[in-house]
This record gives sequence, C-alpha cells and structure tokens, in this order.
Amino acid sequence: MSTDRPRTPGLSYSERMASLPPARTDVEWADVRAMLAASQRRIVVLDDDPTGTQTVHDLPVLTEWSVETLVREFEAATPVFYILTNSRSLPEREAVALNQSIARALREASERTGAAFSVVSRSDSTLRGHFPAELDALESVLGKPDGWLICPYFEEGGRYTIDDVHYVREGDRLIPAAETPFAADPAFGYRSSNLREWIAEKSNGNISPESVVSLSIETIRSESLEPMLAVLESLHDGRHCIINAACPHDVLRAAAAIHQAEARGKRFMYRSAASIVAALAGIPPAPLLDEQVFRNAEGSGVLIVVGSYVPKTTAQLEVLRQNVDCVDFELDVDQVLDDARRDKLLDEIVAGCRAPLAADRPVVVYTSRRRPKDHGEKSLRVGKIVSDCLIEVVRRLDARPRVLIAKGGITSSDTATAGCGIRRGWVLGQILPGVPVWQCGPESRFPGMPLVVFPGNVGDENSLAEAVRRTL
Repeated sequence: MSTDRPRTPGLSYSERMASLPPARTDVEWADVRAMLAASQRRIVVLDDDPTGTQTVHDLPVLTEWSVETLVREFEAATPVFYILTNSRSLPEREAVALNQSIARALREASERTGAAFSVVSRSDSTLRGHFPAELDALESVLGKPDGWLICPYFEEGGRYTIDDVHYVREGDRLIPAAETPFAADPAFGYRSSNLREWIAEKSNGNISPESVVSLSIETIRSESLEPMLAVLESLHDGRHCIINAACPHDVLRAAAAIHQAEARGKRFMYRSAASIVAALAGIPPAPLLDEQVFRNAEGSGVLIVVGSYVPKTTAQLEVLRQNVDCVDFELDVDQVLDDARRDKLLDEIVAGCRAPLAADRPVVVYTSRRRPKDHGEKSLRVGKIVSDCLIEVVRRLDARPRVLIAKGGITSSDTATAGCGIRRGWVLGQILPGVPVWQCGPESRFPGMPLVVFPGNVGDENSLAEAVRRTL
C-alpha cells in the first residue's frame, strides 16, 4: 500500500473535546467490578501482540493455551487473563487457524469447569491486524454473538473515536487515523478513518457501512444508561457496533451498560484496543511502577532490543542514542537476510554485549531502520526473519540482565516467548503510560526479571529514553 497519503490539518484536540457534552462520572470502577463478579464470567483477552496489557495490572498472561492450562486459569480466582497469540505477525490463514485452535481449547476448558467466559480480540489502537478474519474464526467455533463491539479507543496512546471517526492525537491536533503512517502498514494498510467505512473496507464490502451500529458519545454521556441499553439490546446476529469514546469515563459507562445488557441475556464479543478491557473488568488506573522495581532487580545491565521500524520508534531510538550513555549495536537487515553473514554478525553482537552488561550499563541492539520493501505476507515473513535474529541475541546471552526492554509488538512477543521462555507471566503495571511491564515466570530463563513491553506506536520521541533512565 502506498505511503503517499493526503494529509489534512486535523482538528484541534482541545476545541473538539470542549465541543462535546460533559463527561459523566457517575459510574465507579468498583461498580463495574461488582457487575463482572456478579456475572461469574471470566474475561479472556486474545492479544495479537503483547502490548495489550498496557492498561491493566496484577493479572496473568499466558503464552501457551493447552486445555489443562486454561482449566487451571478458569479455576483460579482471577477474573481476567490474557493469552498472547502474536497473531499480528502471522499470515492471515495462520492467524485464523490459531484463533480457532484457542477457541476450541477455551470451549473445552469451559465445559470441564462450568466457567462462563467472554472473549476480547485485542488488537491495535491504530487499526492494524487481521480484521475481520479473526472475528470470523472465533465465531466459527464459539458461535455468533448478538453483537461485535468495536472499540479502538486508547487514552494513553492518544486514540479517540468521535462521530465514528478514529483519530490519533499529535500534540493539540487530532489526525484521522487513515492519514497517519500506521495506515500505510505494508500488511494491514487502510484508507478509511470512519469506522463504518473501515469495517466495510476491511471486509471487502461484505459488511456495509449502513449495517454498522454505533454508540455515540452523546448517547454514552446521556443522563442514564438506558439509551445505551436500547442500542445494545437491539443488536443481534453478530452485528457490528462502534463504541465512540473520548475519555476513560466513556468506556467505563459503556462497560456498565454492556454488563447490564448481558445480565438481560445479550451476548457480546469484542474487537478492541487496550482500554475497554480495563473498563469491562473494573480495573482502575494504578500509579506508574516505582523505579526501585527495576533498580533492585537481580542481574546486571539493561538490555534494550528494538525491532519496530515505525517512524515513532525510529525517532525514539535516535533520542535514546543521543541522550543516554548506551552501548549500541546495529543488526543490519541486509546481513540478517544473507545466510552466509548472519551467524558471524550475531556472534559479534553477543560478544560485544557481555562487558557493558556486566558493568551494569544499558546496551541497545536495534535493527537497521530501513523498512522491508515487500508488502503483505512477504513483508510479514521478512519481518519474522529479522525478529528471529534479534531474539537470537537474547537467547545467546550467558548472563542475566537486570531489566530487558523490548521495543515493538512482534519484538516483545518473541522476546517473551523465544528469548525468555515465558509460559505464564505476570503483569506488574506500567513503567510509563501505555507501556506495560511483565514479571518473568518461574519457568522462564530469567525468573522474576522485569520485561518492559514497549509498543512501537506509543509515547513521544523522548519516551524510550525516559523508560531507560527509570531503570538506571
């Protein structure tokens, strides 16, 4: 997909927010938490990369989904758990098969335990991912819900949906999502910012814009929940419904209405960014993690691996290299794709990491900033080869870092699973807004080590440097 896109000035964020009806704060986090507990349903989040944990804390995240594992989670007291699918890194047919496999395992575990559950297909707040293929895959096993609730709102990343148009905030401007670099993604590009039209576009016209329903901000901010309930209770036969949102209170009120509609017999499934999960579970925001969590961790040195090549990550990497005293190594993509040169390059980088890590210094290993030229599935395959080599650096380490920071969704997933061997991690909280931290499980290579899961599309140009400073 072409990266040459028309760019409008966007809207003034402050003026647009001031033009909306006042947000209502009558629903409390504890109210929604009690609704979920009363329903006796578990929320299972299928996360297409590991960054979806960016709004929650004190929850488990699984990287394998055997029926036995899922039975244990259903029998535990935790009302919400994540399953890392990393399906955004896969070709569509493999992502479909993976979602079907997980759905079958969830269904069997539910039958064994009697536990009811809802599924959230968590994906990118800038609309990248296998949509609607993953939803169709889940439906084929779990049955068609009354409605698919679509909610890409993500406060920490500056993603807002207003009048069904999805925006990315840049300073005081709201830029329509289709005019951002994210929309030019070679595998998941799109041209529509209006979510009704985006759904039609991504479904190749099989879902018409006119068939899509929405909860407007005006409806969400009504005096009572009844106008929302009227919309939700009208949904049937898997109809898509957009949840507009411009602040955390919007999704919290929507979550309360959703729980009430489900208590009256409706059944929903979700395609969303991270924020609606915390709202559905009634998990309030927590303070950022104390810096001592990182400074007092076992091991030596801070290893930063950077695979994401979106412009935001490139800018953040440059600020980090200029402003923090790091030792850095470039993983040249041309050498990585050359079988004859790959191993020599990896050996040199691993050897170069040893001394500075032993001296408790930060070390950055990053892929060259050239974006793969191929589009679609070939781009995903090239990206996988590059990511595999980046993770091989982690695998070959013979000493434990004090902290590991992985930049980019695919990079973070592969770091967690292939690099660290995590099968069940624990979400500690966030190091920065929208940047989650996992604690490696006892089964991993580095038990208890903090793993910072840094999305490629979050923060400003200083954020990566700020995160690294908080670990030093």
